[in-house]
Amino acid sequence: MSITPLRGGQLYRPSTLSKLAADCKSTKHLQPLDQIIGQDRAQQAVEFAMSIKEKGYNIYALGNNGLGKRTMILRYLNRHEPNGSSAVFDWCYVINFDDVRHPKVLKLPAGEGHQFKKDVENLIHRLVKALPMAFDNEIYFTRSDKLKNQLEEKQEAVLQDLTKSAKQHSISLSLTAQGDYQLIAVDPKGEAYTEEGFDQLTDKERKHFESKISELESKLRDIIRQLTIWEEEYTDKSQKMDEQIALEVLVHCTTPLKEKYNHLSEVKTHLSAMNKDILTNLEIFVEGSEDDISLAYAALDKKMPRRYQINVLVCQETDSFPIVVEESPNYHSIFGYIENATFKGTVFTDASLIRSGSLHRANGGVLMIDAVKVLERPYVWDGLKRALRANKLNLSSLEREVSLSGTISLDPEPIPLSVKIILFGDYETYQLLQQYDPEFKELFRVTADFEDVMPRTDIAEAHYAQFISSIVHDNTMLHCDRKAISRIIEYSSRQAEDQEKLSLHSLDIANLLREANYCARLANATLIRQHHVEQALSNKQQRVGRLQDYLLQSFINGSTLIDISGKKIGQINALSVISTSEHQFGIPGRITATASFGEGEIFDIERQVKLGGNIHSKGVMILSAYLASAFGRTAKIPLTTRLTFEQSYGQVDGDSASLAECCAIISAFSKLALRQDIAITGSMDQFGHAQPIGGVNEKIEGFFDVCSAKGSLATQGVIIPQANVHNLMLRRDVVEAVENGLFHIWAIDHVKEAINLLINIVAGSSDADGKYPDSSVFGITQLRLNNLREDNSSINSTNK
Repeated sequence: MSITPLRGGQLYRPSTLSKLAADCKSTKHLQPLDQIIGQDRAQQAVEFAMSIKEKGYNIYALGNNGLGKRTMILRYLNRHEPNGSSAVFDWCYVINFDDVRHPKVLKLPAGEGHQFKKDVENLIHRLVKALPMAFDNEIYFTRSDKLKNQLEEKQEAVLQDLTKSAKQHSISLSLTAQGDYQLIAVDPKGEAYTEEGFDQLTDKERKHFESKISELESKLRDIIRQLTIWEEEYTDKSQKMDEQIALEVLVHCTTPLKEKYNHLSEVKTHLSAMNKDILTNLEIFVEGSEDDISLAYAALDKKMPRRYQINVLVCQETDSFPIVVEESPNYHSIFGYIENATFKGTVFTDASLIRSGSLHRANGGVLMIDAVKVLERPYVWDGLKRALRANKLNLSSLEREVSLSGTISLDPEPIPLSVKIILFGDYETYQLLQQYDPEFKELFRVTADFEDVMPRTDIAEAHYAQFISSIVHDNTMLHCDRKAISRIIEYSSRQAEDQEKLSLHSLDIANLLREANYCARLANATLIRQHHVEQALSNKQQRVGRLQDYLLQSFINGSTLIDISGKKIGQINALSVISTSEHQFGIPGRITATASFGEGEIFDIERQVKLGGNIHSKGVMILSAYLASAFGRTAKIPLTTRLTFEQSYGQVDGDSASLAECCAIISAFSKLALRQDIAITGSMDQFGHAQPIGGVNEKIEGFFDVCSAKGSLATQGVIIPQANVHNLMLRRDVVEAVENGLFHIWAIDHVKEAINLLINIVAGSSDADGKYPDSSVFGITQLRLNNLREDNSSINSTNK
């Protein structure tokens, strides 16, 4: 049975750009796309979630890194106003004059926050000048002096009466240096008695003075109480007069501001409360102590008293819904925080020191966050869920949240929250949240599942060319000519590992364009051409190919043994893929199988020494089932087989070596040698059908490189499953070798076709009785096994 090798045209699908206009010579003539192509499913999910206002319809953007998830969503949001978008407001925190520990929230129309802050500042600046002037004029001084004179006249009158009464009894009323009133007995000359003089008086005279002084002191105490009452009345009248004067100034200065914000009831209420507070704190503006005034103005700018400052937490430039991307989602950056200030060794805080977080700025719009970063930071995920459940944004310090601090802090009024959260993450993170957080499904009900690839049609290639143009325009690169566009599209198909698909990993394409642009500019070119793209790919290969070159050298110097010519029994060249963080490449390896008289078991040496993974072990069990069905229908196979990867010192996993292992075992059973100039890759089912595997391009190129390095190409080639033909996007040198007949690639559907190629003898098919033709590989194998069974039966009979 002859199997024809694949033709060169089957190994690589070039890009024709047939749907581009003939006069389109470069990306300069292409309209850039304003969306990411091939993500219709994800875009529909985003449109649905953004159009529904109900609680819990947040989005988890699901897909591998580099797919352009963020770019696609940003472009969609910037292009469309969602039907379910909420109204957008400015948010301000102001002091609560009734309870300073609970600052109040003011909601203003979008864009008016800063203007309101400026208006209040202008008002306070006017009052700072106007209030002192209102108390520094002749009218005020006259009214104040009048009140003071009235007090002094009343005080003087009552004291004069007491003085006259005391004088009649030779007693003097005087004022001490300490400000106390004192009653003293005086002699006829009007001088106060000394102690000796007072003692020389008669008992009657002394008792008279003592009695009168006691009587006058009682009256004096009553007078002092009355004086205190009059002084309090004077203070009240003076304060009322000051408040009346200040009120006239306040009404004059504040009325225009109240009229301007008459449509905002919360603002009007705050302005009224502020007026009342100013009346009770006039000393801040007029004649307060230096320390009180310094503390009142203790701010970085020192423009106005702190208690009247408007803290504009969020001010939207327009009334369109905000889009915020949080790059570093820690607790403070998302939920905001409260700063502390220090003044003369005293730490304090107030409403003006409240700082916004990204949730505040995104309120009414969208907040985009990386899911892994959210989960990495303590307390962020819980805080986010709490805010979404309550639809309120409570601003509390993280220290108080985790009970690390008992210091007094602010407890601001919560802000109503209406926001869509978009989490970006991979499948593993999504499954983790689904499994371990029961609230996740309720809060993130929409999954935007991003595709890795898109169908490769002529129209799709034209759209992809526009996508390339958008990257060029966005990054101000040199434009790509038509051949460079084709080469990048072919590279995308190679990344997708499918001739009929294009990769949607926009990051890979953008990086290739950047590196090709660098090569073009280095060569002083005016366009990015095909050879610049090839040079960029070659440069990358040079950077990341150290391990590949090292392993290739080991084949050349003989450190790693491999035969690429001749025939060997029980030995075959299999192909595997090695992956690093930035690169993956194929490499051949020898698989050997030995058979000895036994009970039909197949010992997988890799599994026995715990170097074989579960999938590899499953592949060995499947091929064992096939061999048992082919050669052990009526009696067990009288051979024990040992199977291993030679010179393999690390973990082996995957079932892509199943076909190779099966061929090696059949060779060991039949004693028929296998061609060593052919390598094989592919898995198989229990019926011997070849199944597709991954990394087929890298595997073919890996064997090609080893064959090229060890000697001239002639008969070498690779066997792959037929189902992998559409995955072929091979390097140009491999395609040229195939076209020149120096290298061959065969596609098979069944393991028997591989045996035909490797042994050059037909594998054979069984008849109704399960007997294979004697000249076929399976017939030779069956005959040998039957002879072994007979010999085993004879030995058993003799022993009996």
